[in-house]
Amino acid sequence: MRGLRDKVALVTGAASGIGRATAIRLAEEGALVVAADRNLPGAEETRGMLARQGLALRFDAADAAQCAALAEAALAWQGRIDILANIAGIGGFGHVTDTSEETWRSLVDINLGSVFHLSKFALPHLAAVKGNIVNVASAAGLVGTPYAVAYAASKHGVVGLTTSIAVEYASRGVRVNAVCPGSVDTPLIAGGFSMIDGIEEKLLDHLRPKLGPIATPEDIAASIAFLASDEARFITGALLSVDGGQVAG
Repeated sequence: MRGLRDKVALVTGAASGIGRATAIRLAEEGALVVAADRNLPGAEETRGMLARQGLALRFDAADAAQCAALAEAALAWQGRIDILANIAGIGGFGHVTDTSEETWRSLVDINLGSVFHLSKFALPHLAAVKGNIVNVASAAGLVGTPYAVAYAASKHGVVGLTTSIAVEYASRGVRVNAVCPGSVDTPLIAGGFSMIDGIEEKLLDHLRPKLGPIATPEDIAASIAFLASDEARFITGALLSVDGGQVAG
């Protein structure tokens, strides 16, 4: 893809799943990747898989100060940040009334808070090079999702944050987009709804992809790489569904 060669990409959640696949894909396209995760051994393993030079860093996505420190460390590595891929996230499934305060806070802080804090700290540097942000929202951020109230709320927040920053920073040349995956074969959804007692199965019918089996992390990584590249130079504020037709009907 055009425009990724030698770009510095900060990828969070890079120890596994979509984050790892994205780090690998961006490196294959010529980017220099900072692989960040709270699981440092996993991030270092990802770094070892990269086709080009990379850096592995540990950070806690729920901690604003650590998000700021991560952005500064990524900037110091090569003197610039061109791409921020906000992929770090956790899942959470259960009845609304069974959702604890701890679960609610963790999901909001990690899935939404980290996207806000990292974007806030990276934006001045992205504006300096006319870089871009790609967030990972979710199909659950576009439609109502039963038995996932905290997760869905956090991802709806990512959608609003994405479009709002896209409008605010368009005149400064910074593009901000989000991919909205449906079901993806990652550790995040392992178990999922099958672990919940007393669910109404018919409420889950609209969550199933129409196009074959569930996606792979590489499917989502390809979409992130496209949005981060110059191929998408006129795309900002977009919410790209990569869900096999899940939210289409």
